[in-house]
Amino acid sequence: MLDISFKIDDDGQEYLETSITGKALLSISQLNKGTAFTERERHQFGLIGKLPSRVETLEDQVARAYIQYHSFNEQINRNVHLNYLLNNNQVLFYRLVKNHIKEILPTIYTPIVGNAVTSFNKRFMQPRGLYISYEDRDRIEEILDNRTNHDVKLIVVSDGEGVLGIGDQGIGAMAIPVAKLMVYTAFAGINPSHTLPIMLDAGTNNQELLEDPLYLGWRHPRIEGEEYNKFIAKFIAAIKAKLPYLFLHWEDFGRTNAYRNLISYREQICSFNDDIQGTGVVATAAILAAAKRTNTPITEQRIVVFGAGTAGMGVTENILKALIRNGLDEDTARSRFWLVDRFGLITENSHDLSEAQKSWARKTSDIADWKVESGEYISLEKVVENVKPTILIGCSAQAGAFSEAIIRNMASQVEHPIIFPLSNPTEKAEATPADILNWTKGKALIATGSPFEDVAYNGEIYPISQSNNYLAFPGIGLGVLACQATKLTDDMLWAASETLGTFTNNPKLLLPSIESAEAASLAIAVAVAQCAFKEGVAGIKEPENVETLVKQHIWTPQYLPYKKKD
Repeated sequence: MLDISFKIDDDGQEYLETSITGKALLSISQLNKGTAFTERERHQFGLIGKLPSRVETLEDQVARAYIQYHSFNEQINRNVHLNYLLNNNQVLFYRLVKNHIKEILPTIYTPIVGNAVTSFNKRFMQPRGLYISYEDRDRIEEILDNRTNHDVKLIVVSDGEGVLGIGDQGIGAMAIPVAKLMVYTAFAGINPSHTLPIMLDAGTNNQELLEDPLYLGWRHPRIEGEEYNKFIAKFIAAIKAKLPYLFLHWEDFGRTNAYRNLISYREQICSFNDDIQGTGVVATAAILAAAKRTNTPITEQRIVVFGAGTAGMGVTENILKALIRNGLDEDTARSRFWLVDRFGLITENSHDLSEAQKSWARKTSDIADWKVESGEYISLEKVVENVKPTILIGCSAQAGAFSEAIIRNMASQVEHPIIFPLSNPTEKAEATPADILNWTKGKALIATGSPFEDVAYNGEIYPISQSNNYLAFPGIGLGVLACQATKLTDDMLWAASETLGTFTNNPKLLLPSIESAEAASLAIAVAVAQCAFKEGVAGIKEPENVETLVKQHIWTPQYLPYKKKD
């Protein structure tokens, strides 16, 4: 662990104290200031002659870093460069991102992070975070002791089974926790020295990876069943023993394991599954905004969800809770949903349903009067034709699934259809905003999972809302850490949705833009913390002003003065 401590001098100035000197100081991302080390610091820490003579400001360095960023033509190479910069100078990286967030976010996060995952084994240069292989299952505490940062408060962990829309990526999925933590810091100011990405290497069923001579992970089929459950249990026990106060973010687990892990451990450790809960929070916020825009209460919506995997089920469950909160009993609320998976409409005759899907199966009597060729397979097109949905949500990762016929049919029966192609990465989107606006004559209310450019239609410019989890999880995490919550409750998640759903005043946007995401994260953090205090799950006494408390936990990328430890 790093030999550093943060102190306050007699004038109230914060400074960093360390015994690390020379080349080592320039090699540690959390400590390196590069050409910004002052003359005094260069003398004190043995850096004379190790740096060019000019002492630069952080902004000087950012200007150079931005030029370097643009020296790469391909986005994936820019992603690699930015990860190198993060591993070289943490403060410089985050100041660069902060200064150019709209431009850089798609490079470090969605959609380019998907390319980083698939090319992980070929582009690997420097490890970041911790890798826990199944073969090391009895040494997890020892591995945790090898972490660089001592005071870890936030972990993002993945086992790589269900990455975005690209499935099992094995150890390459480590790029996702790293990227998620970048976003936590970029939008919510969570101190990166309090974070840790972890990859649980449980093997892979991706045959291409197993046969790849450069694959870096455990070359073994995925463990399942009791073996897998014991592995997760050992991991949870170890982090509870080593890091008793922690917010655990589950990321990109397979559909079955994602639900099992969340349900099994959310009462034992303050935890959150972004694919289930984060996706649901943001989609619900967008629907709240869209319902308000169309003057149709959320309780009167008819909702078709295409893709009933982890994300689709998370969206469905979260919207269900919103309907119940707005006055519907559970049975009536459930009757507002029709779920369609790869085998068509989910009914009581459907096969191989997950536990999460079973409660959403439609009865045969519900579709008795539908004109369909076979009750065994009812297509999305037939569902839309019969249900006449007001809301159509895509979480299928099937590009083009929202065809012209489907969208025109929906638009012919609803004045302002609410259409959310949420699948990532961009090439997996069920439809493009340009097509949707064209097919609905500009009447659709749209939110997408990936970023899309503004669309020009009929002489107007339509900005496209991105229903991406970066609008939710950073603020949720900041709120949890600020109040030291012992649990993330459904009411806290609802507070996030409500706050986000009312945040934008732009009549053409359902959700905040990237430029507003930092302010939205603060608002969500305050709402989440206030709810935690109200529910009695906060680990500290409620202060007079919760917003002040939250702001005290926001880290700013700036250099501190250094003093050498005696």
